[in-house]
Order: sequence, then C-alpha cells, then structure tokens
Amino acid sequence: MIRFGIIGTNWITDRLLKAAMQIEDFSLKAVYSRSSEKAEEFAAKYGVETTFTDLESMAKSDAIDAVYIASPNSLHAEQAILFMNHKKHVLCEKPLASNVKEITEMIEAAKENRVLLMEAMKSTFLPNFKSIQENLHKIGTVRRYTASYCQYSSRYDAYRSGTVLNAFDPTFSNGSLMDIGIYALYPSIVLFGKPETIKASGLLLSSGVDGEGSILLQYKDKDAVMMYSKITDSALPSEIQGEEGTIIIDRISTIEKVEIRYRDGRLEDISKPQKEDTMYYEMKEFIDLIQNDLYESAINTYENAIKVMEVMDEARKQIGVVYPADQN
Repeated sequence: MIRFGIIGTNWITDRLLKAAMQIEDFSLKAVYSRSSEKAEEFAAKYGVETTFTDLESMAKSDAIDAVYIASPNSLHAEQAILFMNHKKHVLCEKPLASNVKEITEMIEAAKENRVLLMEAMKSTFLPNFKSIQENLHKIGTVRRYTASYCQYSSRYDAYRSGTVLNAFDPTFSNGSLMDIGIYALYPSIVLFGKPETIKASGLLLSSGVDGEGSILLQYKDKDAVMMYSKITDSALPSEIQGEEGTIIIDRISTIEKVEIRYRDGRLEDISKPQKEDTMYYEMKEFIDLIQNDLYESAINTYENAIKVMEVMDEARKQIGVVYPADQN
C-alpha cells in the first residue's frame, strides 16, 4: 500500500483521486492547502483525517510515502525538491516545472535521495498511445506529425472582463503552451526525439502569457506541426503521416479512437479499449514503479521531460513569454 499526500485541491486533483481510488494499492492519507478550512473540507470528501497548512511539516510526516503535486506550475520545483529531500516519492503534474533549469534541479534531487520523480503526463501511458507506437511501422517512413489541441479556457471570460486569474498570470508560469500545448508536443518528442530546429509563433496577451500559438519542429526526415490555444476551440483530429498511410488520432490529450488510412483506401481501426479513467494509467505506473524499487519511468523518462522543456523554453523565447521563474 502506497500512502499519498496531495498538494492542490482543485478539479484535477478530484479527477486524479477518482481514478486512483480504483487502484488497490493507493491510499490517500493527507491533504495540504494554504487554508485549513479548504484542506479540511477537501479531506472530509475522501474520509481523510490528516491535513496540513505547512509544507515542511507535511514533507517530514511519517504518514505518507509519496505526494501528488497539482499546485501552480511555478511552485512545482520548489515543492517537489522539498518532499524528495525528505525521501518522499513525487508524482508532479505537467509541466514538470517552469523551465529546464528547474527540471534539472528536480532530477538531481530525485537521484540524490533515491526516490521516484515522475511527470504526470497522462497521454503517453494510455493504451491507445501504446497502440500508436506498436502500429507506427505500418504507415512506412513518417514524414509529418500534426497535432491540434485548442480548448477555450473557463477562465478566459474573466480575463476578457478585466480579471486576470491564475491561468493567465505569468507569475504562475502559465499560458497556452504550458497548459495545453504540451499535450501536442509531448508525443512528438516521445515518438521522434529532439528536433533539429524549432520555430514558434503565438499571440502574447497583455498579461504576459500566450493565449494561443503554433510550433514547427524540423527533423532530418520529417516535420512536426503543433497548434494550441486557450482562447479558441477546435475539433480537428491529429495525424501522423507516413508514405504508406496516415494514423488519425481523435483527441491528442485523451486518445480514445485511432485508425490508419492506407493509401490504397483500406481503413484499419487500431483503437484499444480504455476502460479506466484516463488518469488511472499514470497513477498505476507510478505505484508499480515504487513497489518495484524503480526510480524512473521508462515511458515519461527524465530525458523526455528535459527535451520537451527545451523545446518549450525556446518556443517561449521566440514568442516573448517570460516568467519570474526564468530570472532565478
């Protein structure tokens, strides 16, 4: 049984816990919030007795073995390192940190303390992402990857009315690339590695974050095109185009339906059943790794985390998005 504490009492934590409760070896033991009232209210929903308003006390506690971090992006590195220095395993929401410098420091802490650090990028653990990897050879030489993830933010109406909430505040290392674009970018890095060149453009909002953007990655024998937005919606699927056929992906963040359209007109459905909540698979991986005394995921590797963030750092530089975390 792995005893968890959670940092962050928002909707994504509820989603994660709903999925995690389906795993026999998951046990929620502690909740952190800056507000004792909010911590107690959230804990009561899950029958948890232990709450914290001080992270240092939580990190030192013998009540937990691991922590799930779903705080604002800008806090990920500091919080993760604190817990790892107290020998706690860390499952940290994507993006893992604000920039490559922070990720490097987190990885160093994980190795020094011999604990597991894993980025909670759920899509790469899904059965249908594995199906893409297993069937990629069928479309011949890959020439292009295109991914679209545009989702109008529930916080954008407030922004348009003059209220800048966390989702559009650079203080928290937010914006469309970090929050949405990473879903389009991550598969490209996992499937094809680090590109040779990066070209990025985007709309810089007055608050200092990007509302939407596009990235073009150039590889030696292919290119990858990503479009993402928090200020518009899109229903476009994503594709991997090969010389013998094209893999069509319904939704790059959840990947529920995948099919191959061959040049000769044949259509092959390569979708796998995903009976569990999409967040189940990342938590199952995390718990399995701990129980097997493994300190790095073979899927969401440290190398992948660094490569993804290197692209995002360069894209932000080209777009003009600068975070306070970049000045440290």
